[in-house]
Amino acid sequence: MTIETILAQIALGEDSTHQFKVDVRNGESLAAEMVAFANSEGGALLIGVADDGSTPGTGKEDVALDNGRVVIVLSVPKGIDKPYFDKNGVIWLKTGADKRRVNSKEELRRLFQMSDQFHADELPTKAGIDKLDKLRFRDFLRDVYQQALPETQQGLTQLLQNMNLAADDGHLNLAGVLLFAEQPERIKPQFVIKAIRYPGNQIHVSDYIDTEDFDGPLPRLFADALAFIMRNLHKTQAGRGVNAPGRAEIAETVFEELLVNALVHRDYFVSAPIRLFIFDNRIEIISPGHLPNNLTVEKIRVGNSNIRNPILVSYVAKGLLPYHGLGSGIKRALSSWPDIEFSDDRDGCLFTATVHRHAPVNAPVNAPEPSLQMQILNLVRTSPHLSYDKLAELTQKDRTTIMRNMAKLKTQGRLKRIGPAKGGHWQVIE
Repeated sequence: MTIETILAQIALGEDSTHQFKVDVRNGESLAAEMVAFANSEGGALLIGVADDGSTPGTGKEDVALDNGRVVIVLSVPKGIDKPYFDKNGVIWLKTGADKRRVNSKEELRRLFQMSDQFHADELPTKAGIDKLDKLRFRDFLRDVYQQALPETQQGLTQLLQNMNLAADDGHLNLAGVLLFAEQPERIKPQFVIKAIRYPGNQIHVSDYIDTEDFDGPLPRLFADALAFIMRNLHKTQAGRGVNAPGRAEIAETVFEELLVNALVHRDYFVSAPIRLFIFDNRIEIISPGHLPNNLTVEKIRVGNSNIRNPILVSYVAKGLLPYHGLGSGIKRALSSWPDIEFSDDRDGCLFTATVHRHAPVNAPVNAPEPSLQMQILNLVRTSPHLSYDKLAELTQKDRTTIMRNMAKLKTQGRLKRIGPAKGGHWQVIE
């Protein structure tokens, strides 16, 4: 490293991989910085550089400055056996240009996960096996293992433990909850999918075309989120008859692969939902957790992978989701639709897959799909006595979504209820 390279780096200031130290008199502070680098992505300590970027230097000979002093560059590699501690037993992590103590179980577990010593999907929960959906689990045992559901509670508990779906204390672990619990959202409400279709190409605070929250076991989460995407895509007849179903602008297999990847490889130590945003020009699938270990966007594009949740992967591979093998999903999606961009936000702890949409043939650029609210208005114009349930059936939405959108129409002054809930009717205000 030359003096020009060092001075250029100093001019950029401190960041998550470069830290300035004016001297080495505080050994504990220096050790803490080294531990933080080793527990994060590695970095360099520039000793002899002040916080303001000035270079008083040290008194030893190494890299000569104009004032005859020196700056020492101490490189700290990313650790391969995390977590690391300072002499006081404190674990440090980098946060931007600063460092902080690890003071939560979730962060400590994530560090053990990075070194392949612990995985989120084996984390015990407070759900007993009475929360198991026995019919779904029975069908899985029959179809995959040709085995009957045990008749006794003890036998069922032992089987679940042997299958890595329950902890030693007899409670379901996270994998057991996500795959086979009757209502996993009641046990882990944060692990759902929140989907919104926005008009235009920007996030709006209150303006949206379609929105829905999806819960349930992973297979249902996958199916419902996929259906949401497909119903919000442009459809073309592509030479087919008028009564034939239209062909989606982007093949369904693209979103199958990306949704499976989001559900199976997300970081379940992060208590946050998967978010699905649909805009006129793109579709974003945002997963909690950045890429694990040494994975990069470039590596996953060519098929490299890393198993973050091995229990989930093992069961998904048995047919619970359309899983085609470790590392193949991203490549398969890119093969079907090359215009996909991936973003690995390590500071924000997010991974985003952005599928760029192309303007449909013979349609205006960024033309939005007909909104749900317009569908509702058109329906009640012709049939003012329609109920919430009937509107939900006609629009293929759930009753809550219909009620929410009709409430918004009433607030906007575009829809009015005449008479009581029973026996009244809707009036569209033109």
